Amino acid sequence: HGGPGIPNRGSLMTSQAYLAEKFIVVAYDQRGTGGSYFGAKADSLTIKRMCADIKELTEYLCEKFDKKKLFLIGGSWGTELGTFFIKEHPERIIAYIGIGQTVDGVKNEENSWNFAFEKATAANDIKSIKTLNEVGPPVKGVYKDGVKGLMKERNVLNKYGGFTTSKGLYASFVKPILLSKEYTLRDKIGIIFGTTYTLKTMWADIVNYDFQQTHTEFEVPYYIMQGRLDNTTSAALIEDFYNAVSAPKKGLIWFENSAHHPQTAEKDKFIEELDKIIINNA
Repeated sequence: HGGPGIPNRGSLMTSQAYLAEKFIVVAYDQRGTGGSYFGAKADSLTIKRMCADIKELTEYLCEKFDKKKLFLIGGSWGTELGTFFIKEHPERIIAYIGIGQTVDGVKNEENSWNFAFEKATAANDIKSIKTLNEVGPPVKGVYKDGVKGLMKERNVLNKYGGFTTSKGLYASFVKPILLSKEYTLRDKIGIIFGTTYTLKTMWADIVNYDFQQTHTEFEVPYYIMQGRLDNTTSAALIEDFYNAVSAPKKGLIWFENSAHHPQTAEKDKFIEELDKIIINNA
């Protein structure tokens, strides 16, 4: 689950449906988006409340499928929420796997903007340079014009491969949701309105973290699967953070030809590495 406000049930049931051949796979719409948009009040859109949601969901799933524990996989923003969660509630988690791991919200946005600006400058892309100057550089992780500024920066970032190495932002995110049979019409409406609603409500808070200083000791195995070309959740921050992590087991798997979505860009390697993690923690 990315964003916050960007659910991934649709992509899991299409480009990653292969996971269901081996595993029980559960994806959910976090409060404030998709099927969970309607009735979600702004004051409930907090990391604390969303961690409580995960706790309730894990308890439910363990009871439903007669399991003592489960694997928790987070992608992008989901790695931030997942890292917060396992620090406080390790008891039901076999291992944590972060795809596109977040480390430091403020530095992440600085790196992202700088990457986009350097690429646009090298290409003499006057239009993109103007856009980036209009929205940033970000101050404490926040762009001028808020979420609108963030989206403008991400569009330039994606243009130069910092988000995906294969598809544009529309093709990789918007189109699959619109065409997905996983989401009902109501769900799609919830995504359309929920993405902006959740981002606007939460961004200033969720960008204010530095796991290098606060979250390096864990009671469960901690794995990171990172695209080497990722400048959405900055790959440049990963090594130092990973080296500081203390956990019963840990692993850092690099995907050399991927940006923010190694699970689709390097699908075969992703399956192989995920299998290894599962077997290593069976």
